[in-house]
Amino acid sequence: MEDETKKESTVKRDTLREIEVRIQKQWEESKAFELDAPEDVSKPKYVVTFPYPYMNGRLHLGHTFTLTKVEFTAGYQRLKGKQVLFPFAFHCTGMPIKACADKLKREIELYGNPPVFPAPPPPTETEEPAPKPEASAKVDPTAYHAQKSKVKAKSGGQQYQWQIMRSMGVPESEIPKFADAQHWLYYFPPYCQSDMKLLGVGVDWRRSFITTDVNPYYDSFVRWQFETLREKGKIMFGKRYSIFSPKDNQPCADHDRASGEGVLPQDYTLIKLQIVTLPEKMRALEGRKVYLVAATLRPETMYGQTNVWVLPEGEYGAFEINDTDVFICAERSARNLSFQEHSKVAGQTNCLLNVTGQDLIGLAVKAPLSVYGTVYVLPMLSISMKKGTGIVTSVPSDAPDDYIWLEEYKKKPLFRAKYGLEDNMVLPFEIVPIIDIPGIGNTAAVSTCTSLKIKSPNDRVLLDQAKEAVYQKGFYTGVMLVGEFKGRTVQEAKTLIRDQMVAAGDAVVYSEPADVVVSRSGDECVVSLVDQWYIPYGEPEWRAQVEAHLKTMDFYSEDTAKKFNFALEWLNQWACSRTYGLGTRLPWDPQYLIDSLSDSTIYMAYYTVAHLLQGGSTDGSVVGPAGIRAEQLTKPVWDYIFLNGAYPADCAVPEESLARLRREFNYWYPIDLRVSGKDLITNHLTFFLYNHAAIFPKDKWPVSIRANGHSLLDNEKMSKSTGNFLTLIDGIHLHSADGMRFALADAGDGLDDANFSTKTTTTAILRLYTQLKWTEEVLKDETLREGPPTTFFDKVFESQMSKLIGETDVAYERTKFQSALKSGFFDMQSARDNYRANCISQGVPMNRELVRRFIEYQTILLAPITPHLCEEIWSKYLQKSGSVRFASWPTPGPVDALLLAQNDYLQNAVHSFRLRRDIHIKPKKFPKPDNGQPPPTKAVISVAKAYPDWMERTLTALRPLFERVDLNAETVALPADKDITSKLSSDPDLKKVMKKVMPFITGVKDSFKDQGLSAFDLKLPFDEKEFLESLRDLVKSALSLNEIEVIYSEDTSGEQVRPGKPFIDYSS
Repeated sequence: MEDETKKESTVKRDTLREIEVRIQKQWEESKAFELDAPEDVSKPKYVVTFPYPYMNGRLHLGHTFTLTKVEFTAGYQRLKGKQVLFPFAFHCTGMPIKACADKLKREIELYGNPPVFPAPPPPTETEEPAPKPEASAKVDPTAYHAQKSKVKAKSGGQQYQWQIMRSMGVPESEIPKFADAQHWLYYFPPYCQSDMKLLGVGVDWRRSFITTDVNPYYDSFVRWQFETLREKGKIMFGKRYSIFSPKDNQPCADHDRASGEGVLPQDYTLIKLQIVTLPEKMRALEGRKVYLVAATLRPETMYGQTNVWVLPEGEYGAFEINDTDVFICAERSARNLSFQEHSKVAGQTNCLLNVTGQDLIGLAVKAPLSVYGTVYVLPMLSISMKKGTGIVTSVPSDAPDDYIWLEEYKKKPLFRAKYGLEDNMVLPFEIVPIIDIPGIGNTAAVSTCTSLKIKSPNDRVLLDQAKEAVYQKGFYTGVMLVGEFKGRTVQEAKTLIRDQMVAAGDAVVYSEPADVVVSRSGDECVVSLVDQWYIPYGEPEWRAQVEAHLKTMDFYSEDTAKKFNFALEWLNQWACSRTYGLGTRLPWDPQYLIDSLSDSTIYMAYYTVAHLLQGGSTDGSVVGPAGIRAEQLTKPVWDYIFLNGAYPADCAVPEESLARLRREFNYWYPIDLRVSGKDLITNHLTFFLYNHAAIFPKDKWPVSIRANGHSLLDNEKMSKSTGNFLTLIDGIHLHSADGMRFALADAGDGLDDANFSTKTTTTAILRLYTQLKWTEEVLKDETLREGPPTTFFDKVFESQMSKLIGETDVAYERTKFQSALKSGFFDMQSARDNYRANCISQGVPMNRELVRRFIEYQTILLAPITPHLCEEIWSKYLQKSGSVRFASWPTPGPVDALLLAQNDYLQNAVHSFRLRRDIHIKPKKFPKPDNGQPPPTKAVISVAKAYPDWMERTLTALRPLFERVDLNAETVALPADKDITSKLSSDPDLKKVMKKVMPFITGVKDSFKDQGLSAFDLKLPFDEKEFLESLRDLVKSALSLNEIEVIYSEDTSGEQVRPGKPFIDYSS
């Protein structure tokens, strides 16, 4: 019995799957999506691309959510008559595959094949929660900082690579092959392709390729890209601060990280505070210059130093920097310094002795630039040893924490005594005004703490608020009051003072990761000063080009545009070379590989010619139709293809062959739409714009970019470790391809995280199956009314369909797929259902022409989202030739706004009349069946000629406020209640009836959301009485009445009857 129930519960899904498999075979055999540049190059085209996914696993829901946005757009643009190209490739460049292969190789060497891993340690009886991270130190207001790292959940909590491979479904016997990094390149791409085909994605697979130097054609293309960049002065060499993996001995770019994606180096100035007299514990350091080094983001404030802070229980070391200097700081910062030419041996620290913060308290140090010259070391209990050096210089005039802590010591003798502080170490040090901030004053920390009533270091929330205000305003509006740069703005003086202190030997430049970064080899990264090839993003002229281009692009969202502008503000030099991993080698310096973010910025151009070069082989092992060998693709040849360069004089390739490639590129480029996750805005997508601006002429620069949020699965983040994870292939087996696509369209648009709901897939399967069966049945229905549409409801249905076609068109054009699904499916279905119900109530069959038109319209409107079902209906039931995916978008007929308004009025009126009828038959005060009234046979409908005076005044007064509201905005902001109240209160007559006005306004606001400004019209666009009288028979039929009279109401209060709100009174 259980098997039968299970079979019954999946029959609808299985029916859809059977259709999908059959339809996909048709597309495959007809090569439906293989498209070359047409002979007539004036034909409109549309190119969509998706960031090629990394080939270290199967595609999952996160990939699928983003790529369906590309797929839906491609489907829509085909229906609009454009030549649509959707190419796809497989990313293998970078460190992840190599790191995983090497890890697996080590496991086999250590534990055998198959491996026998050590038993895991027994679980403890109680698991303590992980400690919360300490509050981060204040960061530079001018720098970009990732809000969160992109968490990778592919391991599912497995410790060993062998276990990870097994959890991914790789057969045990196959796993050892993955110790060779090349094996990954041939294992996962075919699965990626087959999974996408099962989803019904319309890709031209001839153009697919794998990256890295395994593919000689793509390798040649990337070398050309970098030779071109270098030729244009866009690649440079020199020492620069980079996130670096000591274990891998190379920079660790975003795609090479297990955690910390988006984290950049945070630059500090280390202030050298020389100890005046060494204490007994440090006598071993006699003869050297011993400095406490304090990391600061604000070197311009050093004039106001009054003391130095340390963490009493903090663990510090005295680290040898060179033959003369010793720095006292946290071990973590000393490790970073050793990679920045501040140690005797690069990458190695030499700790001469260990000290605690308690050992340092009370020491006198020389404070560069301070008006006091010498200051003392004091304890601060809120210092984080995970940021900076663990030593903080104190400027109480402009740092709220410094001010509050210093006041604590000044006011509390017992507090000083607790740490052995003498009065002369604290009391003489008054606050020094150094910066004037308009609106705050010249001791910003003091005035801000006073205004916020901050009394104690324990007022953490308020202190953070004060710090944010003081630091931001100080940087952007502050003016120096002291020093050589007195009168300069803080923005100007900051770098000048830092450079001056470094030149004088009073400071050094220091950098560390802004947050923890762990490489894929499990190594905690540092910031290293390394010789590197880098791309000078942020160069003023280049940046100006990109900024100008941003203004011409469509981002489909104001928030996305803002994020791009923000990325341009902080993006600077980017290391493009590394020594470990897979990829293409720098043509002029082959010891380096090109990093995986730098070689993936213009590869979309390669799509345009890949099918002619590679001959259908993703690795380029087969010479393609153009007959060109990879070694023949010299830089002049690529220039000819992509930059309209001259035909090379010594070229062995016939010009007609190259001209064919050039023609393909010139037809398809530029990219019309690039779709990606929002996390790539700050790196890949911005690089994408920079590189196109550097290499191609303006007419080849990208047209639009659509970014989306991450995808949730049933309102939870996806994670293998929690079991809340869904691969594409599993999703198709569970929910069908069209069910998946339907739910993905409904999951949400915009930058907010979207939710893929399995409940929606269940609804989708039911609704789609029902639509299929209804179509089959209704087209056989011989009772449908023949002839042209003539009745009131025929014309309403006709106009509704035209309106919804237009709305769906706009939604697809703006890539609002949830909205397209609403209007193109749900609202169309509702219109059909209402039409059917109205026809039944009239005792008139539906019109055959309208029914068939509805099926055809809905099939086309839904085709981008659920193409398999639509293809089945199109060919089998509508008997249309060709594929629905290449049909023409329906041309909507005229939308009769008056007719639709009359219909809305009628539907609402009849609904309210029915409610009144139920109350008449069975009043609430007579709940028992035998106490009710007999069904009425007569009714009088009262309509109003006009609103009462107070309502008219309210509508007239509020209309200007609502005229400013954009109902098409991403977030619709209605006028605030206080603004509405203020507007109405200015009318003394309305003020008297405010208790009646406010409930009325609530209803008007709701109407405005649906009707727009017509909700404020003082009259309906038609005569209510005349309209109801013209449909007297229809209303009588709907309410089962024998007689109806329509009259003008004498009620002037507006509470029972007003325009658009008739009242009915029944009798028998």
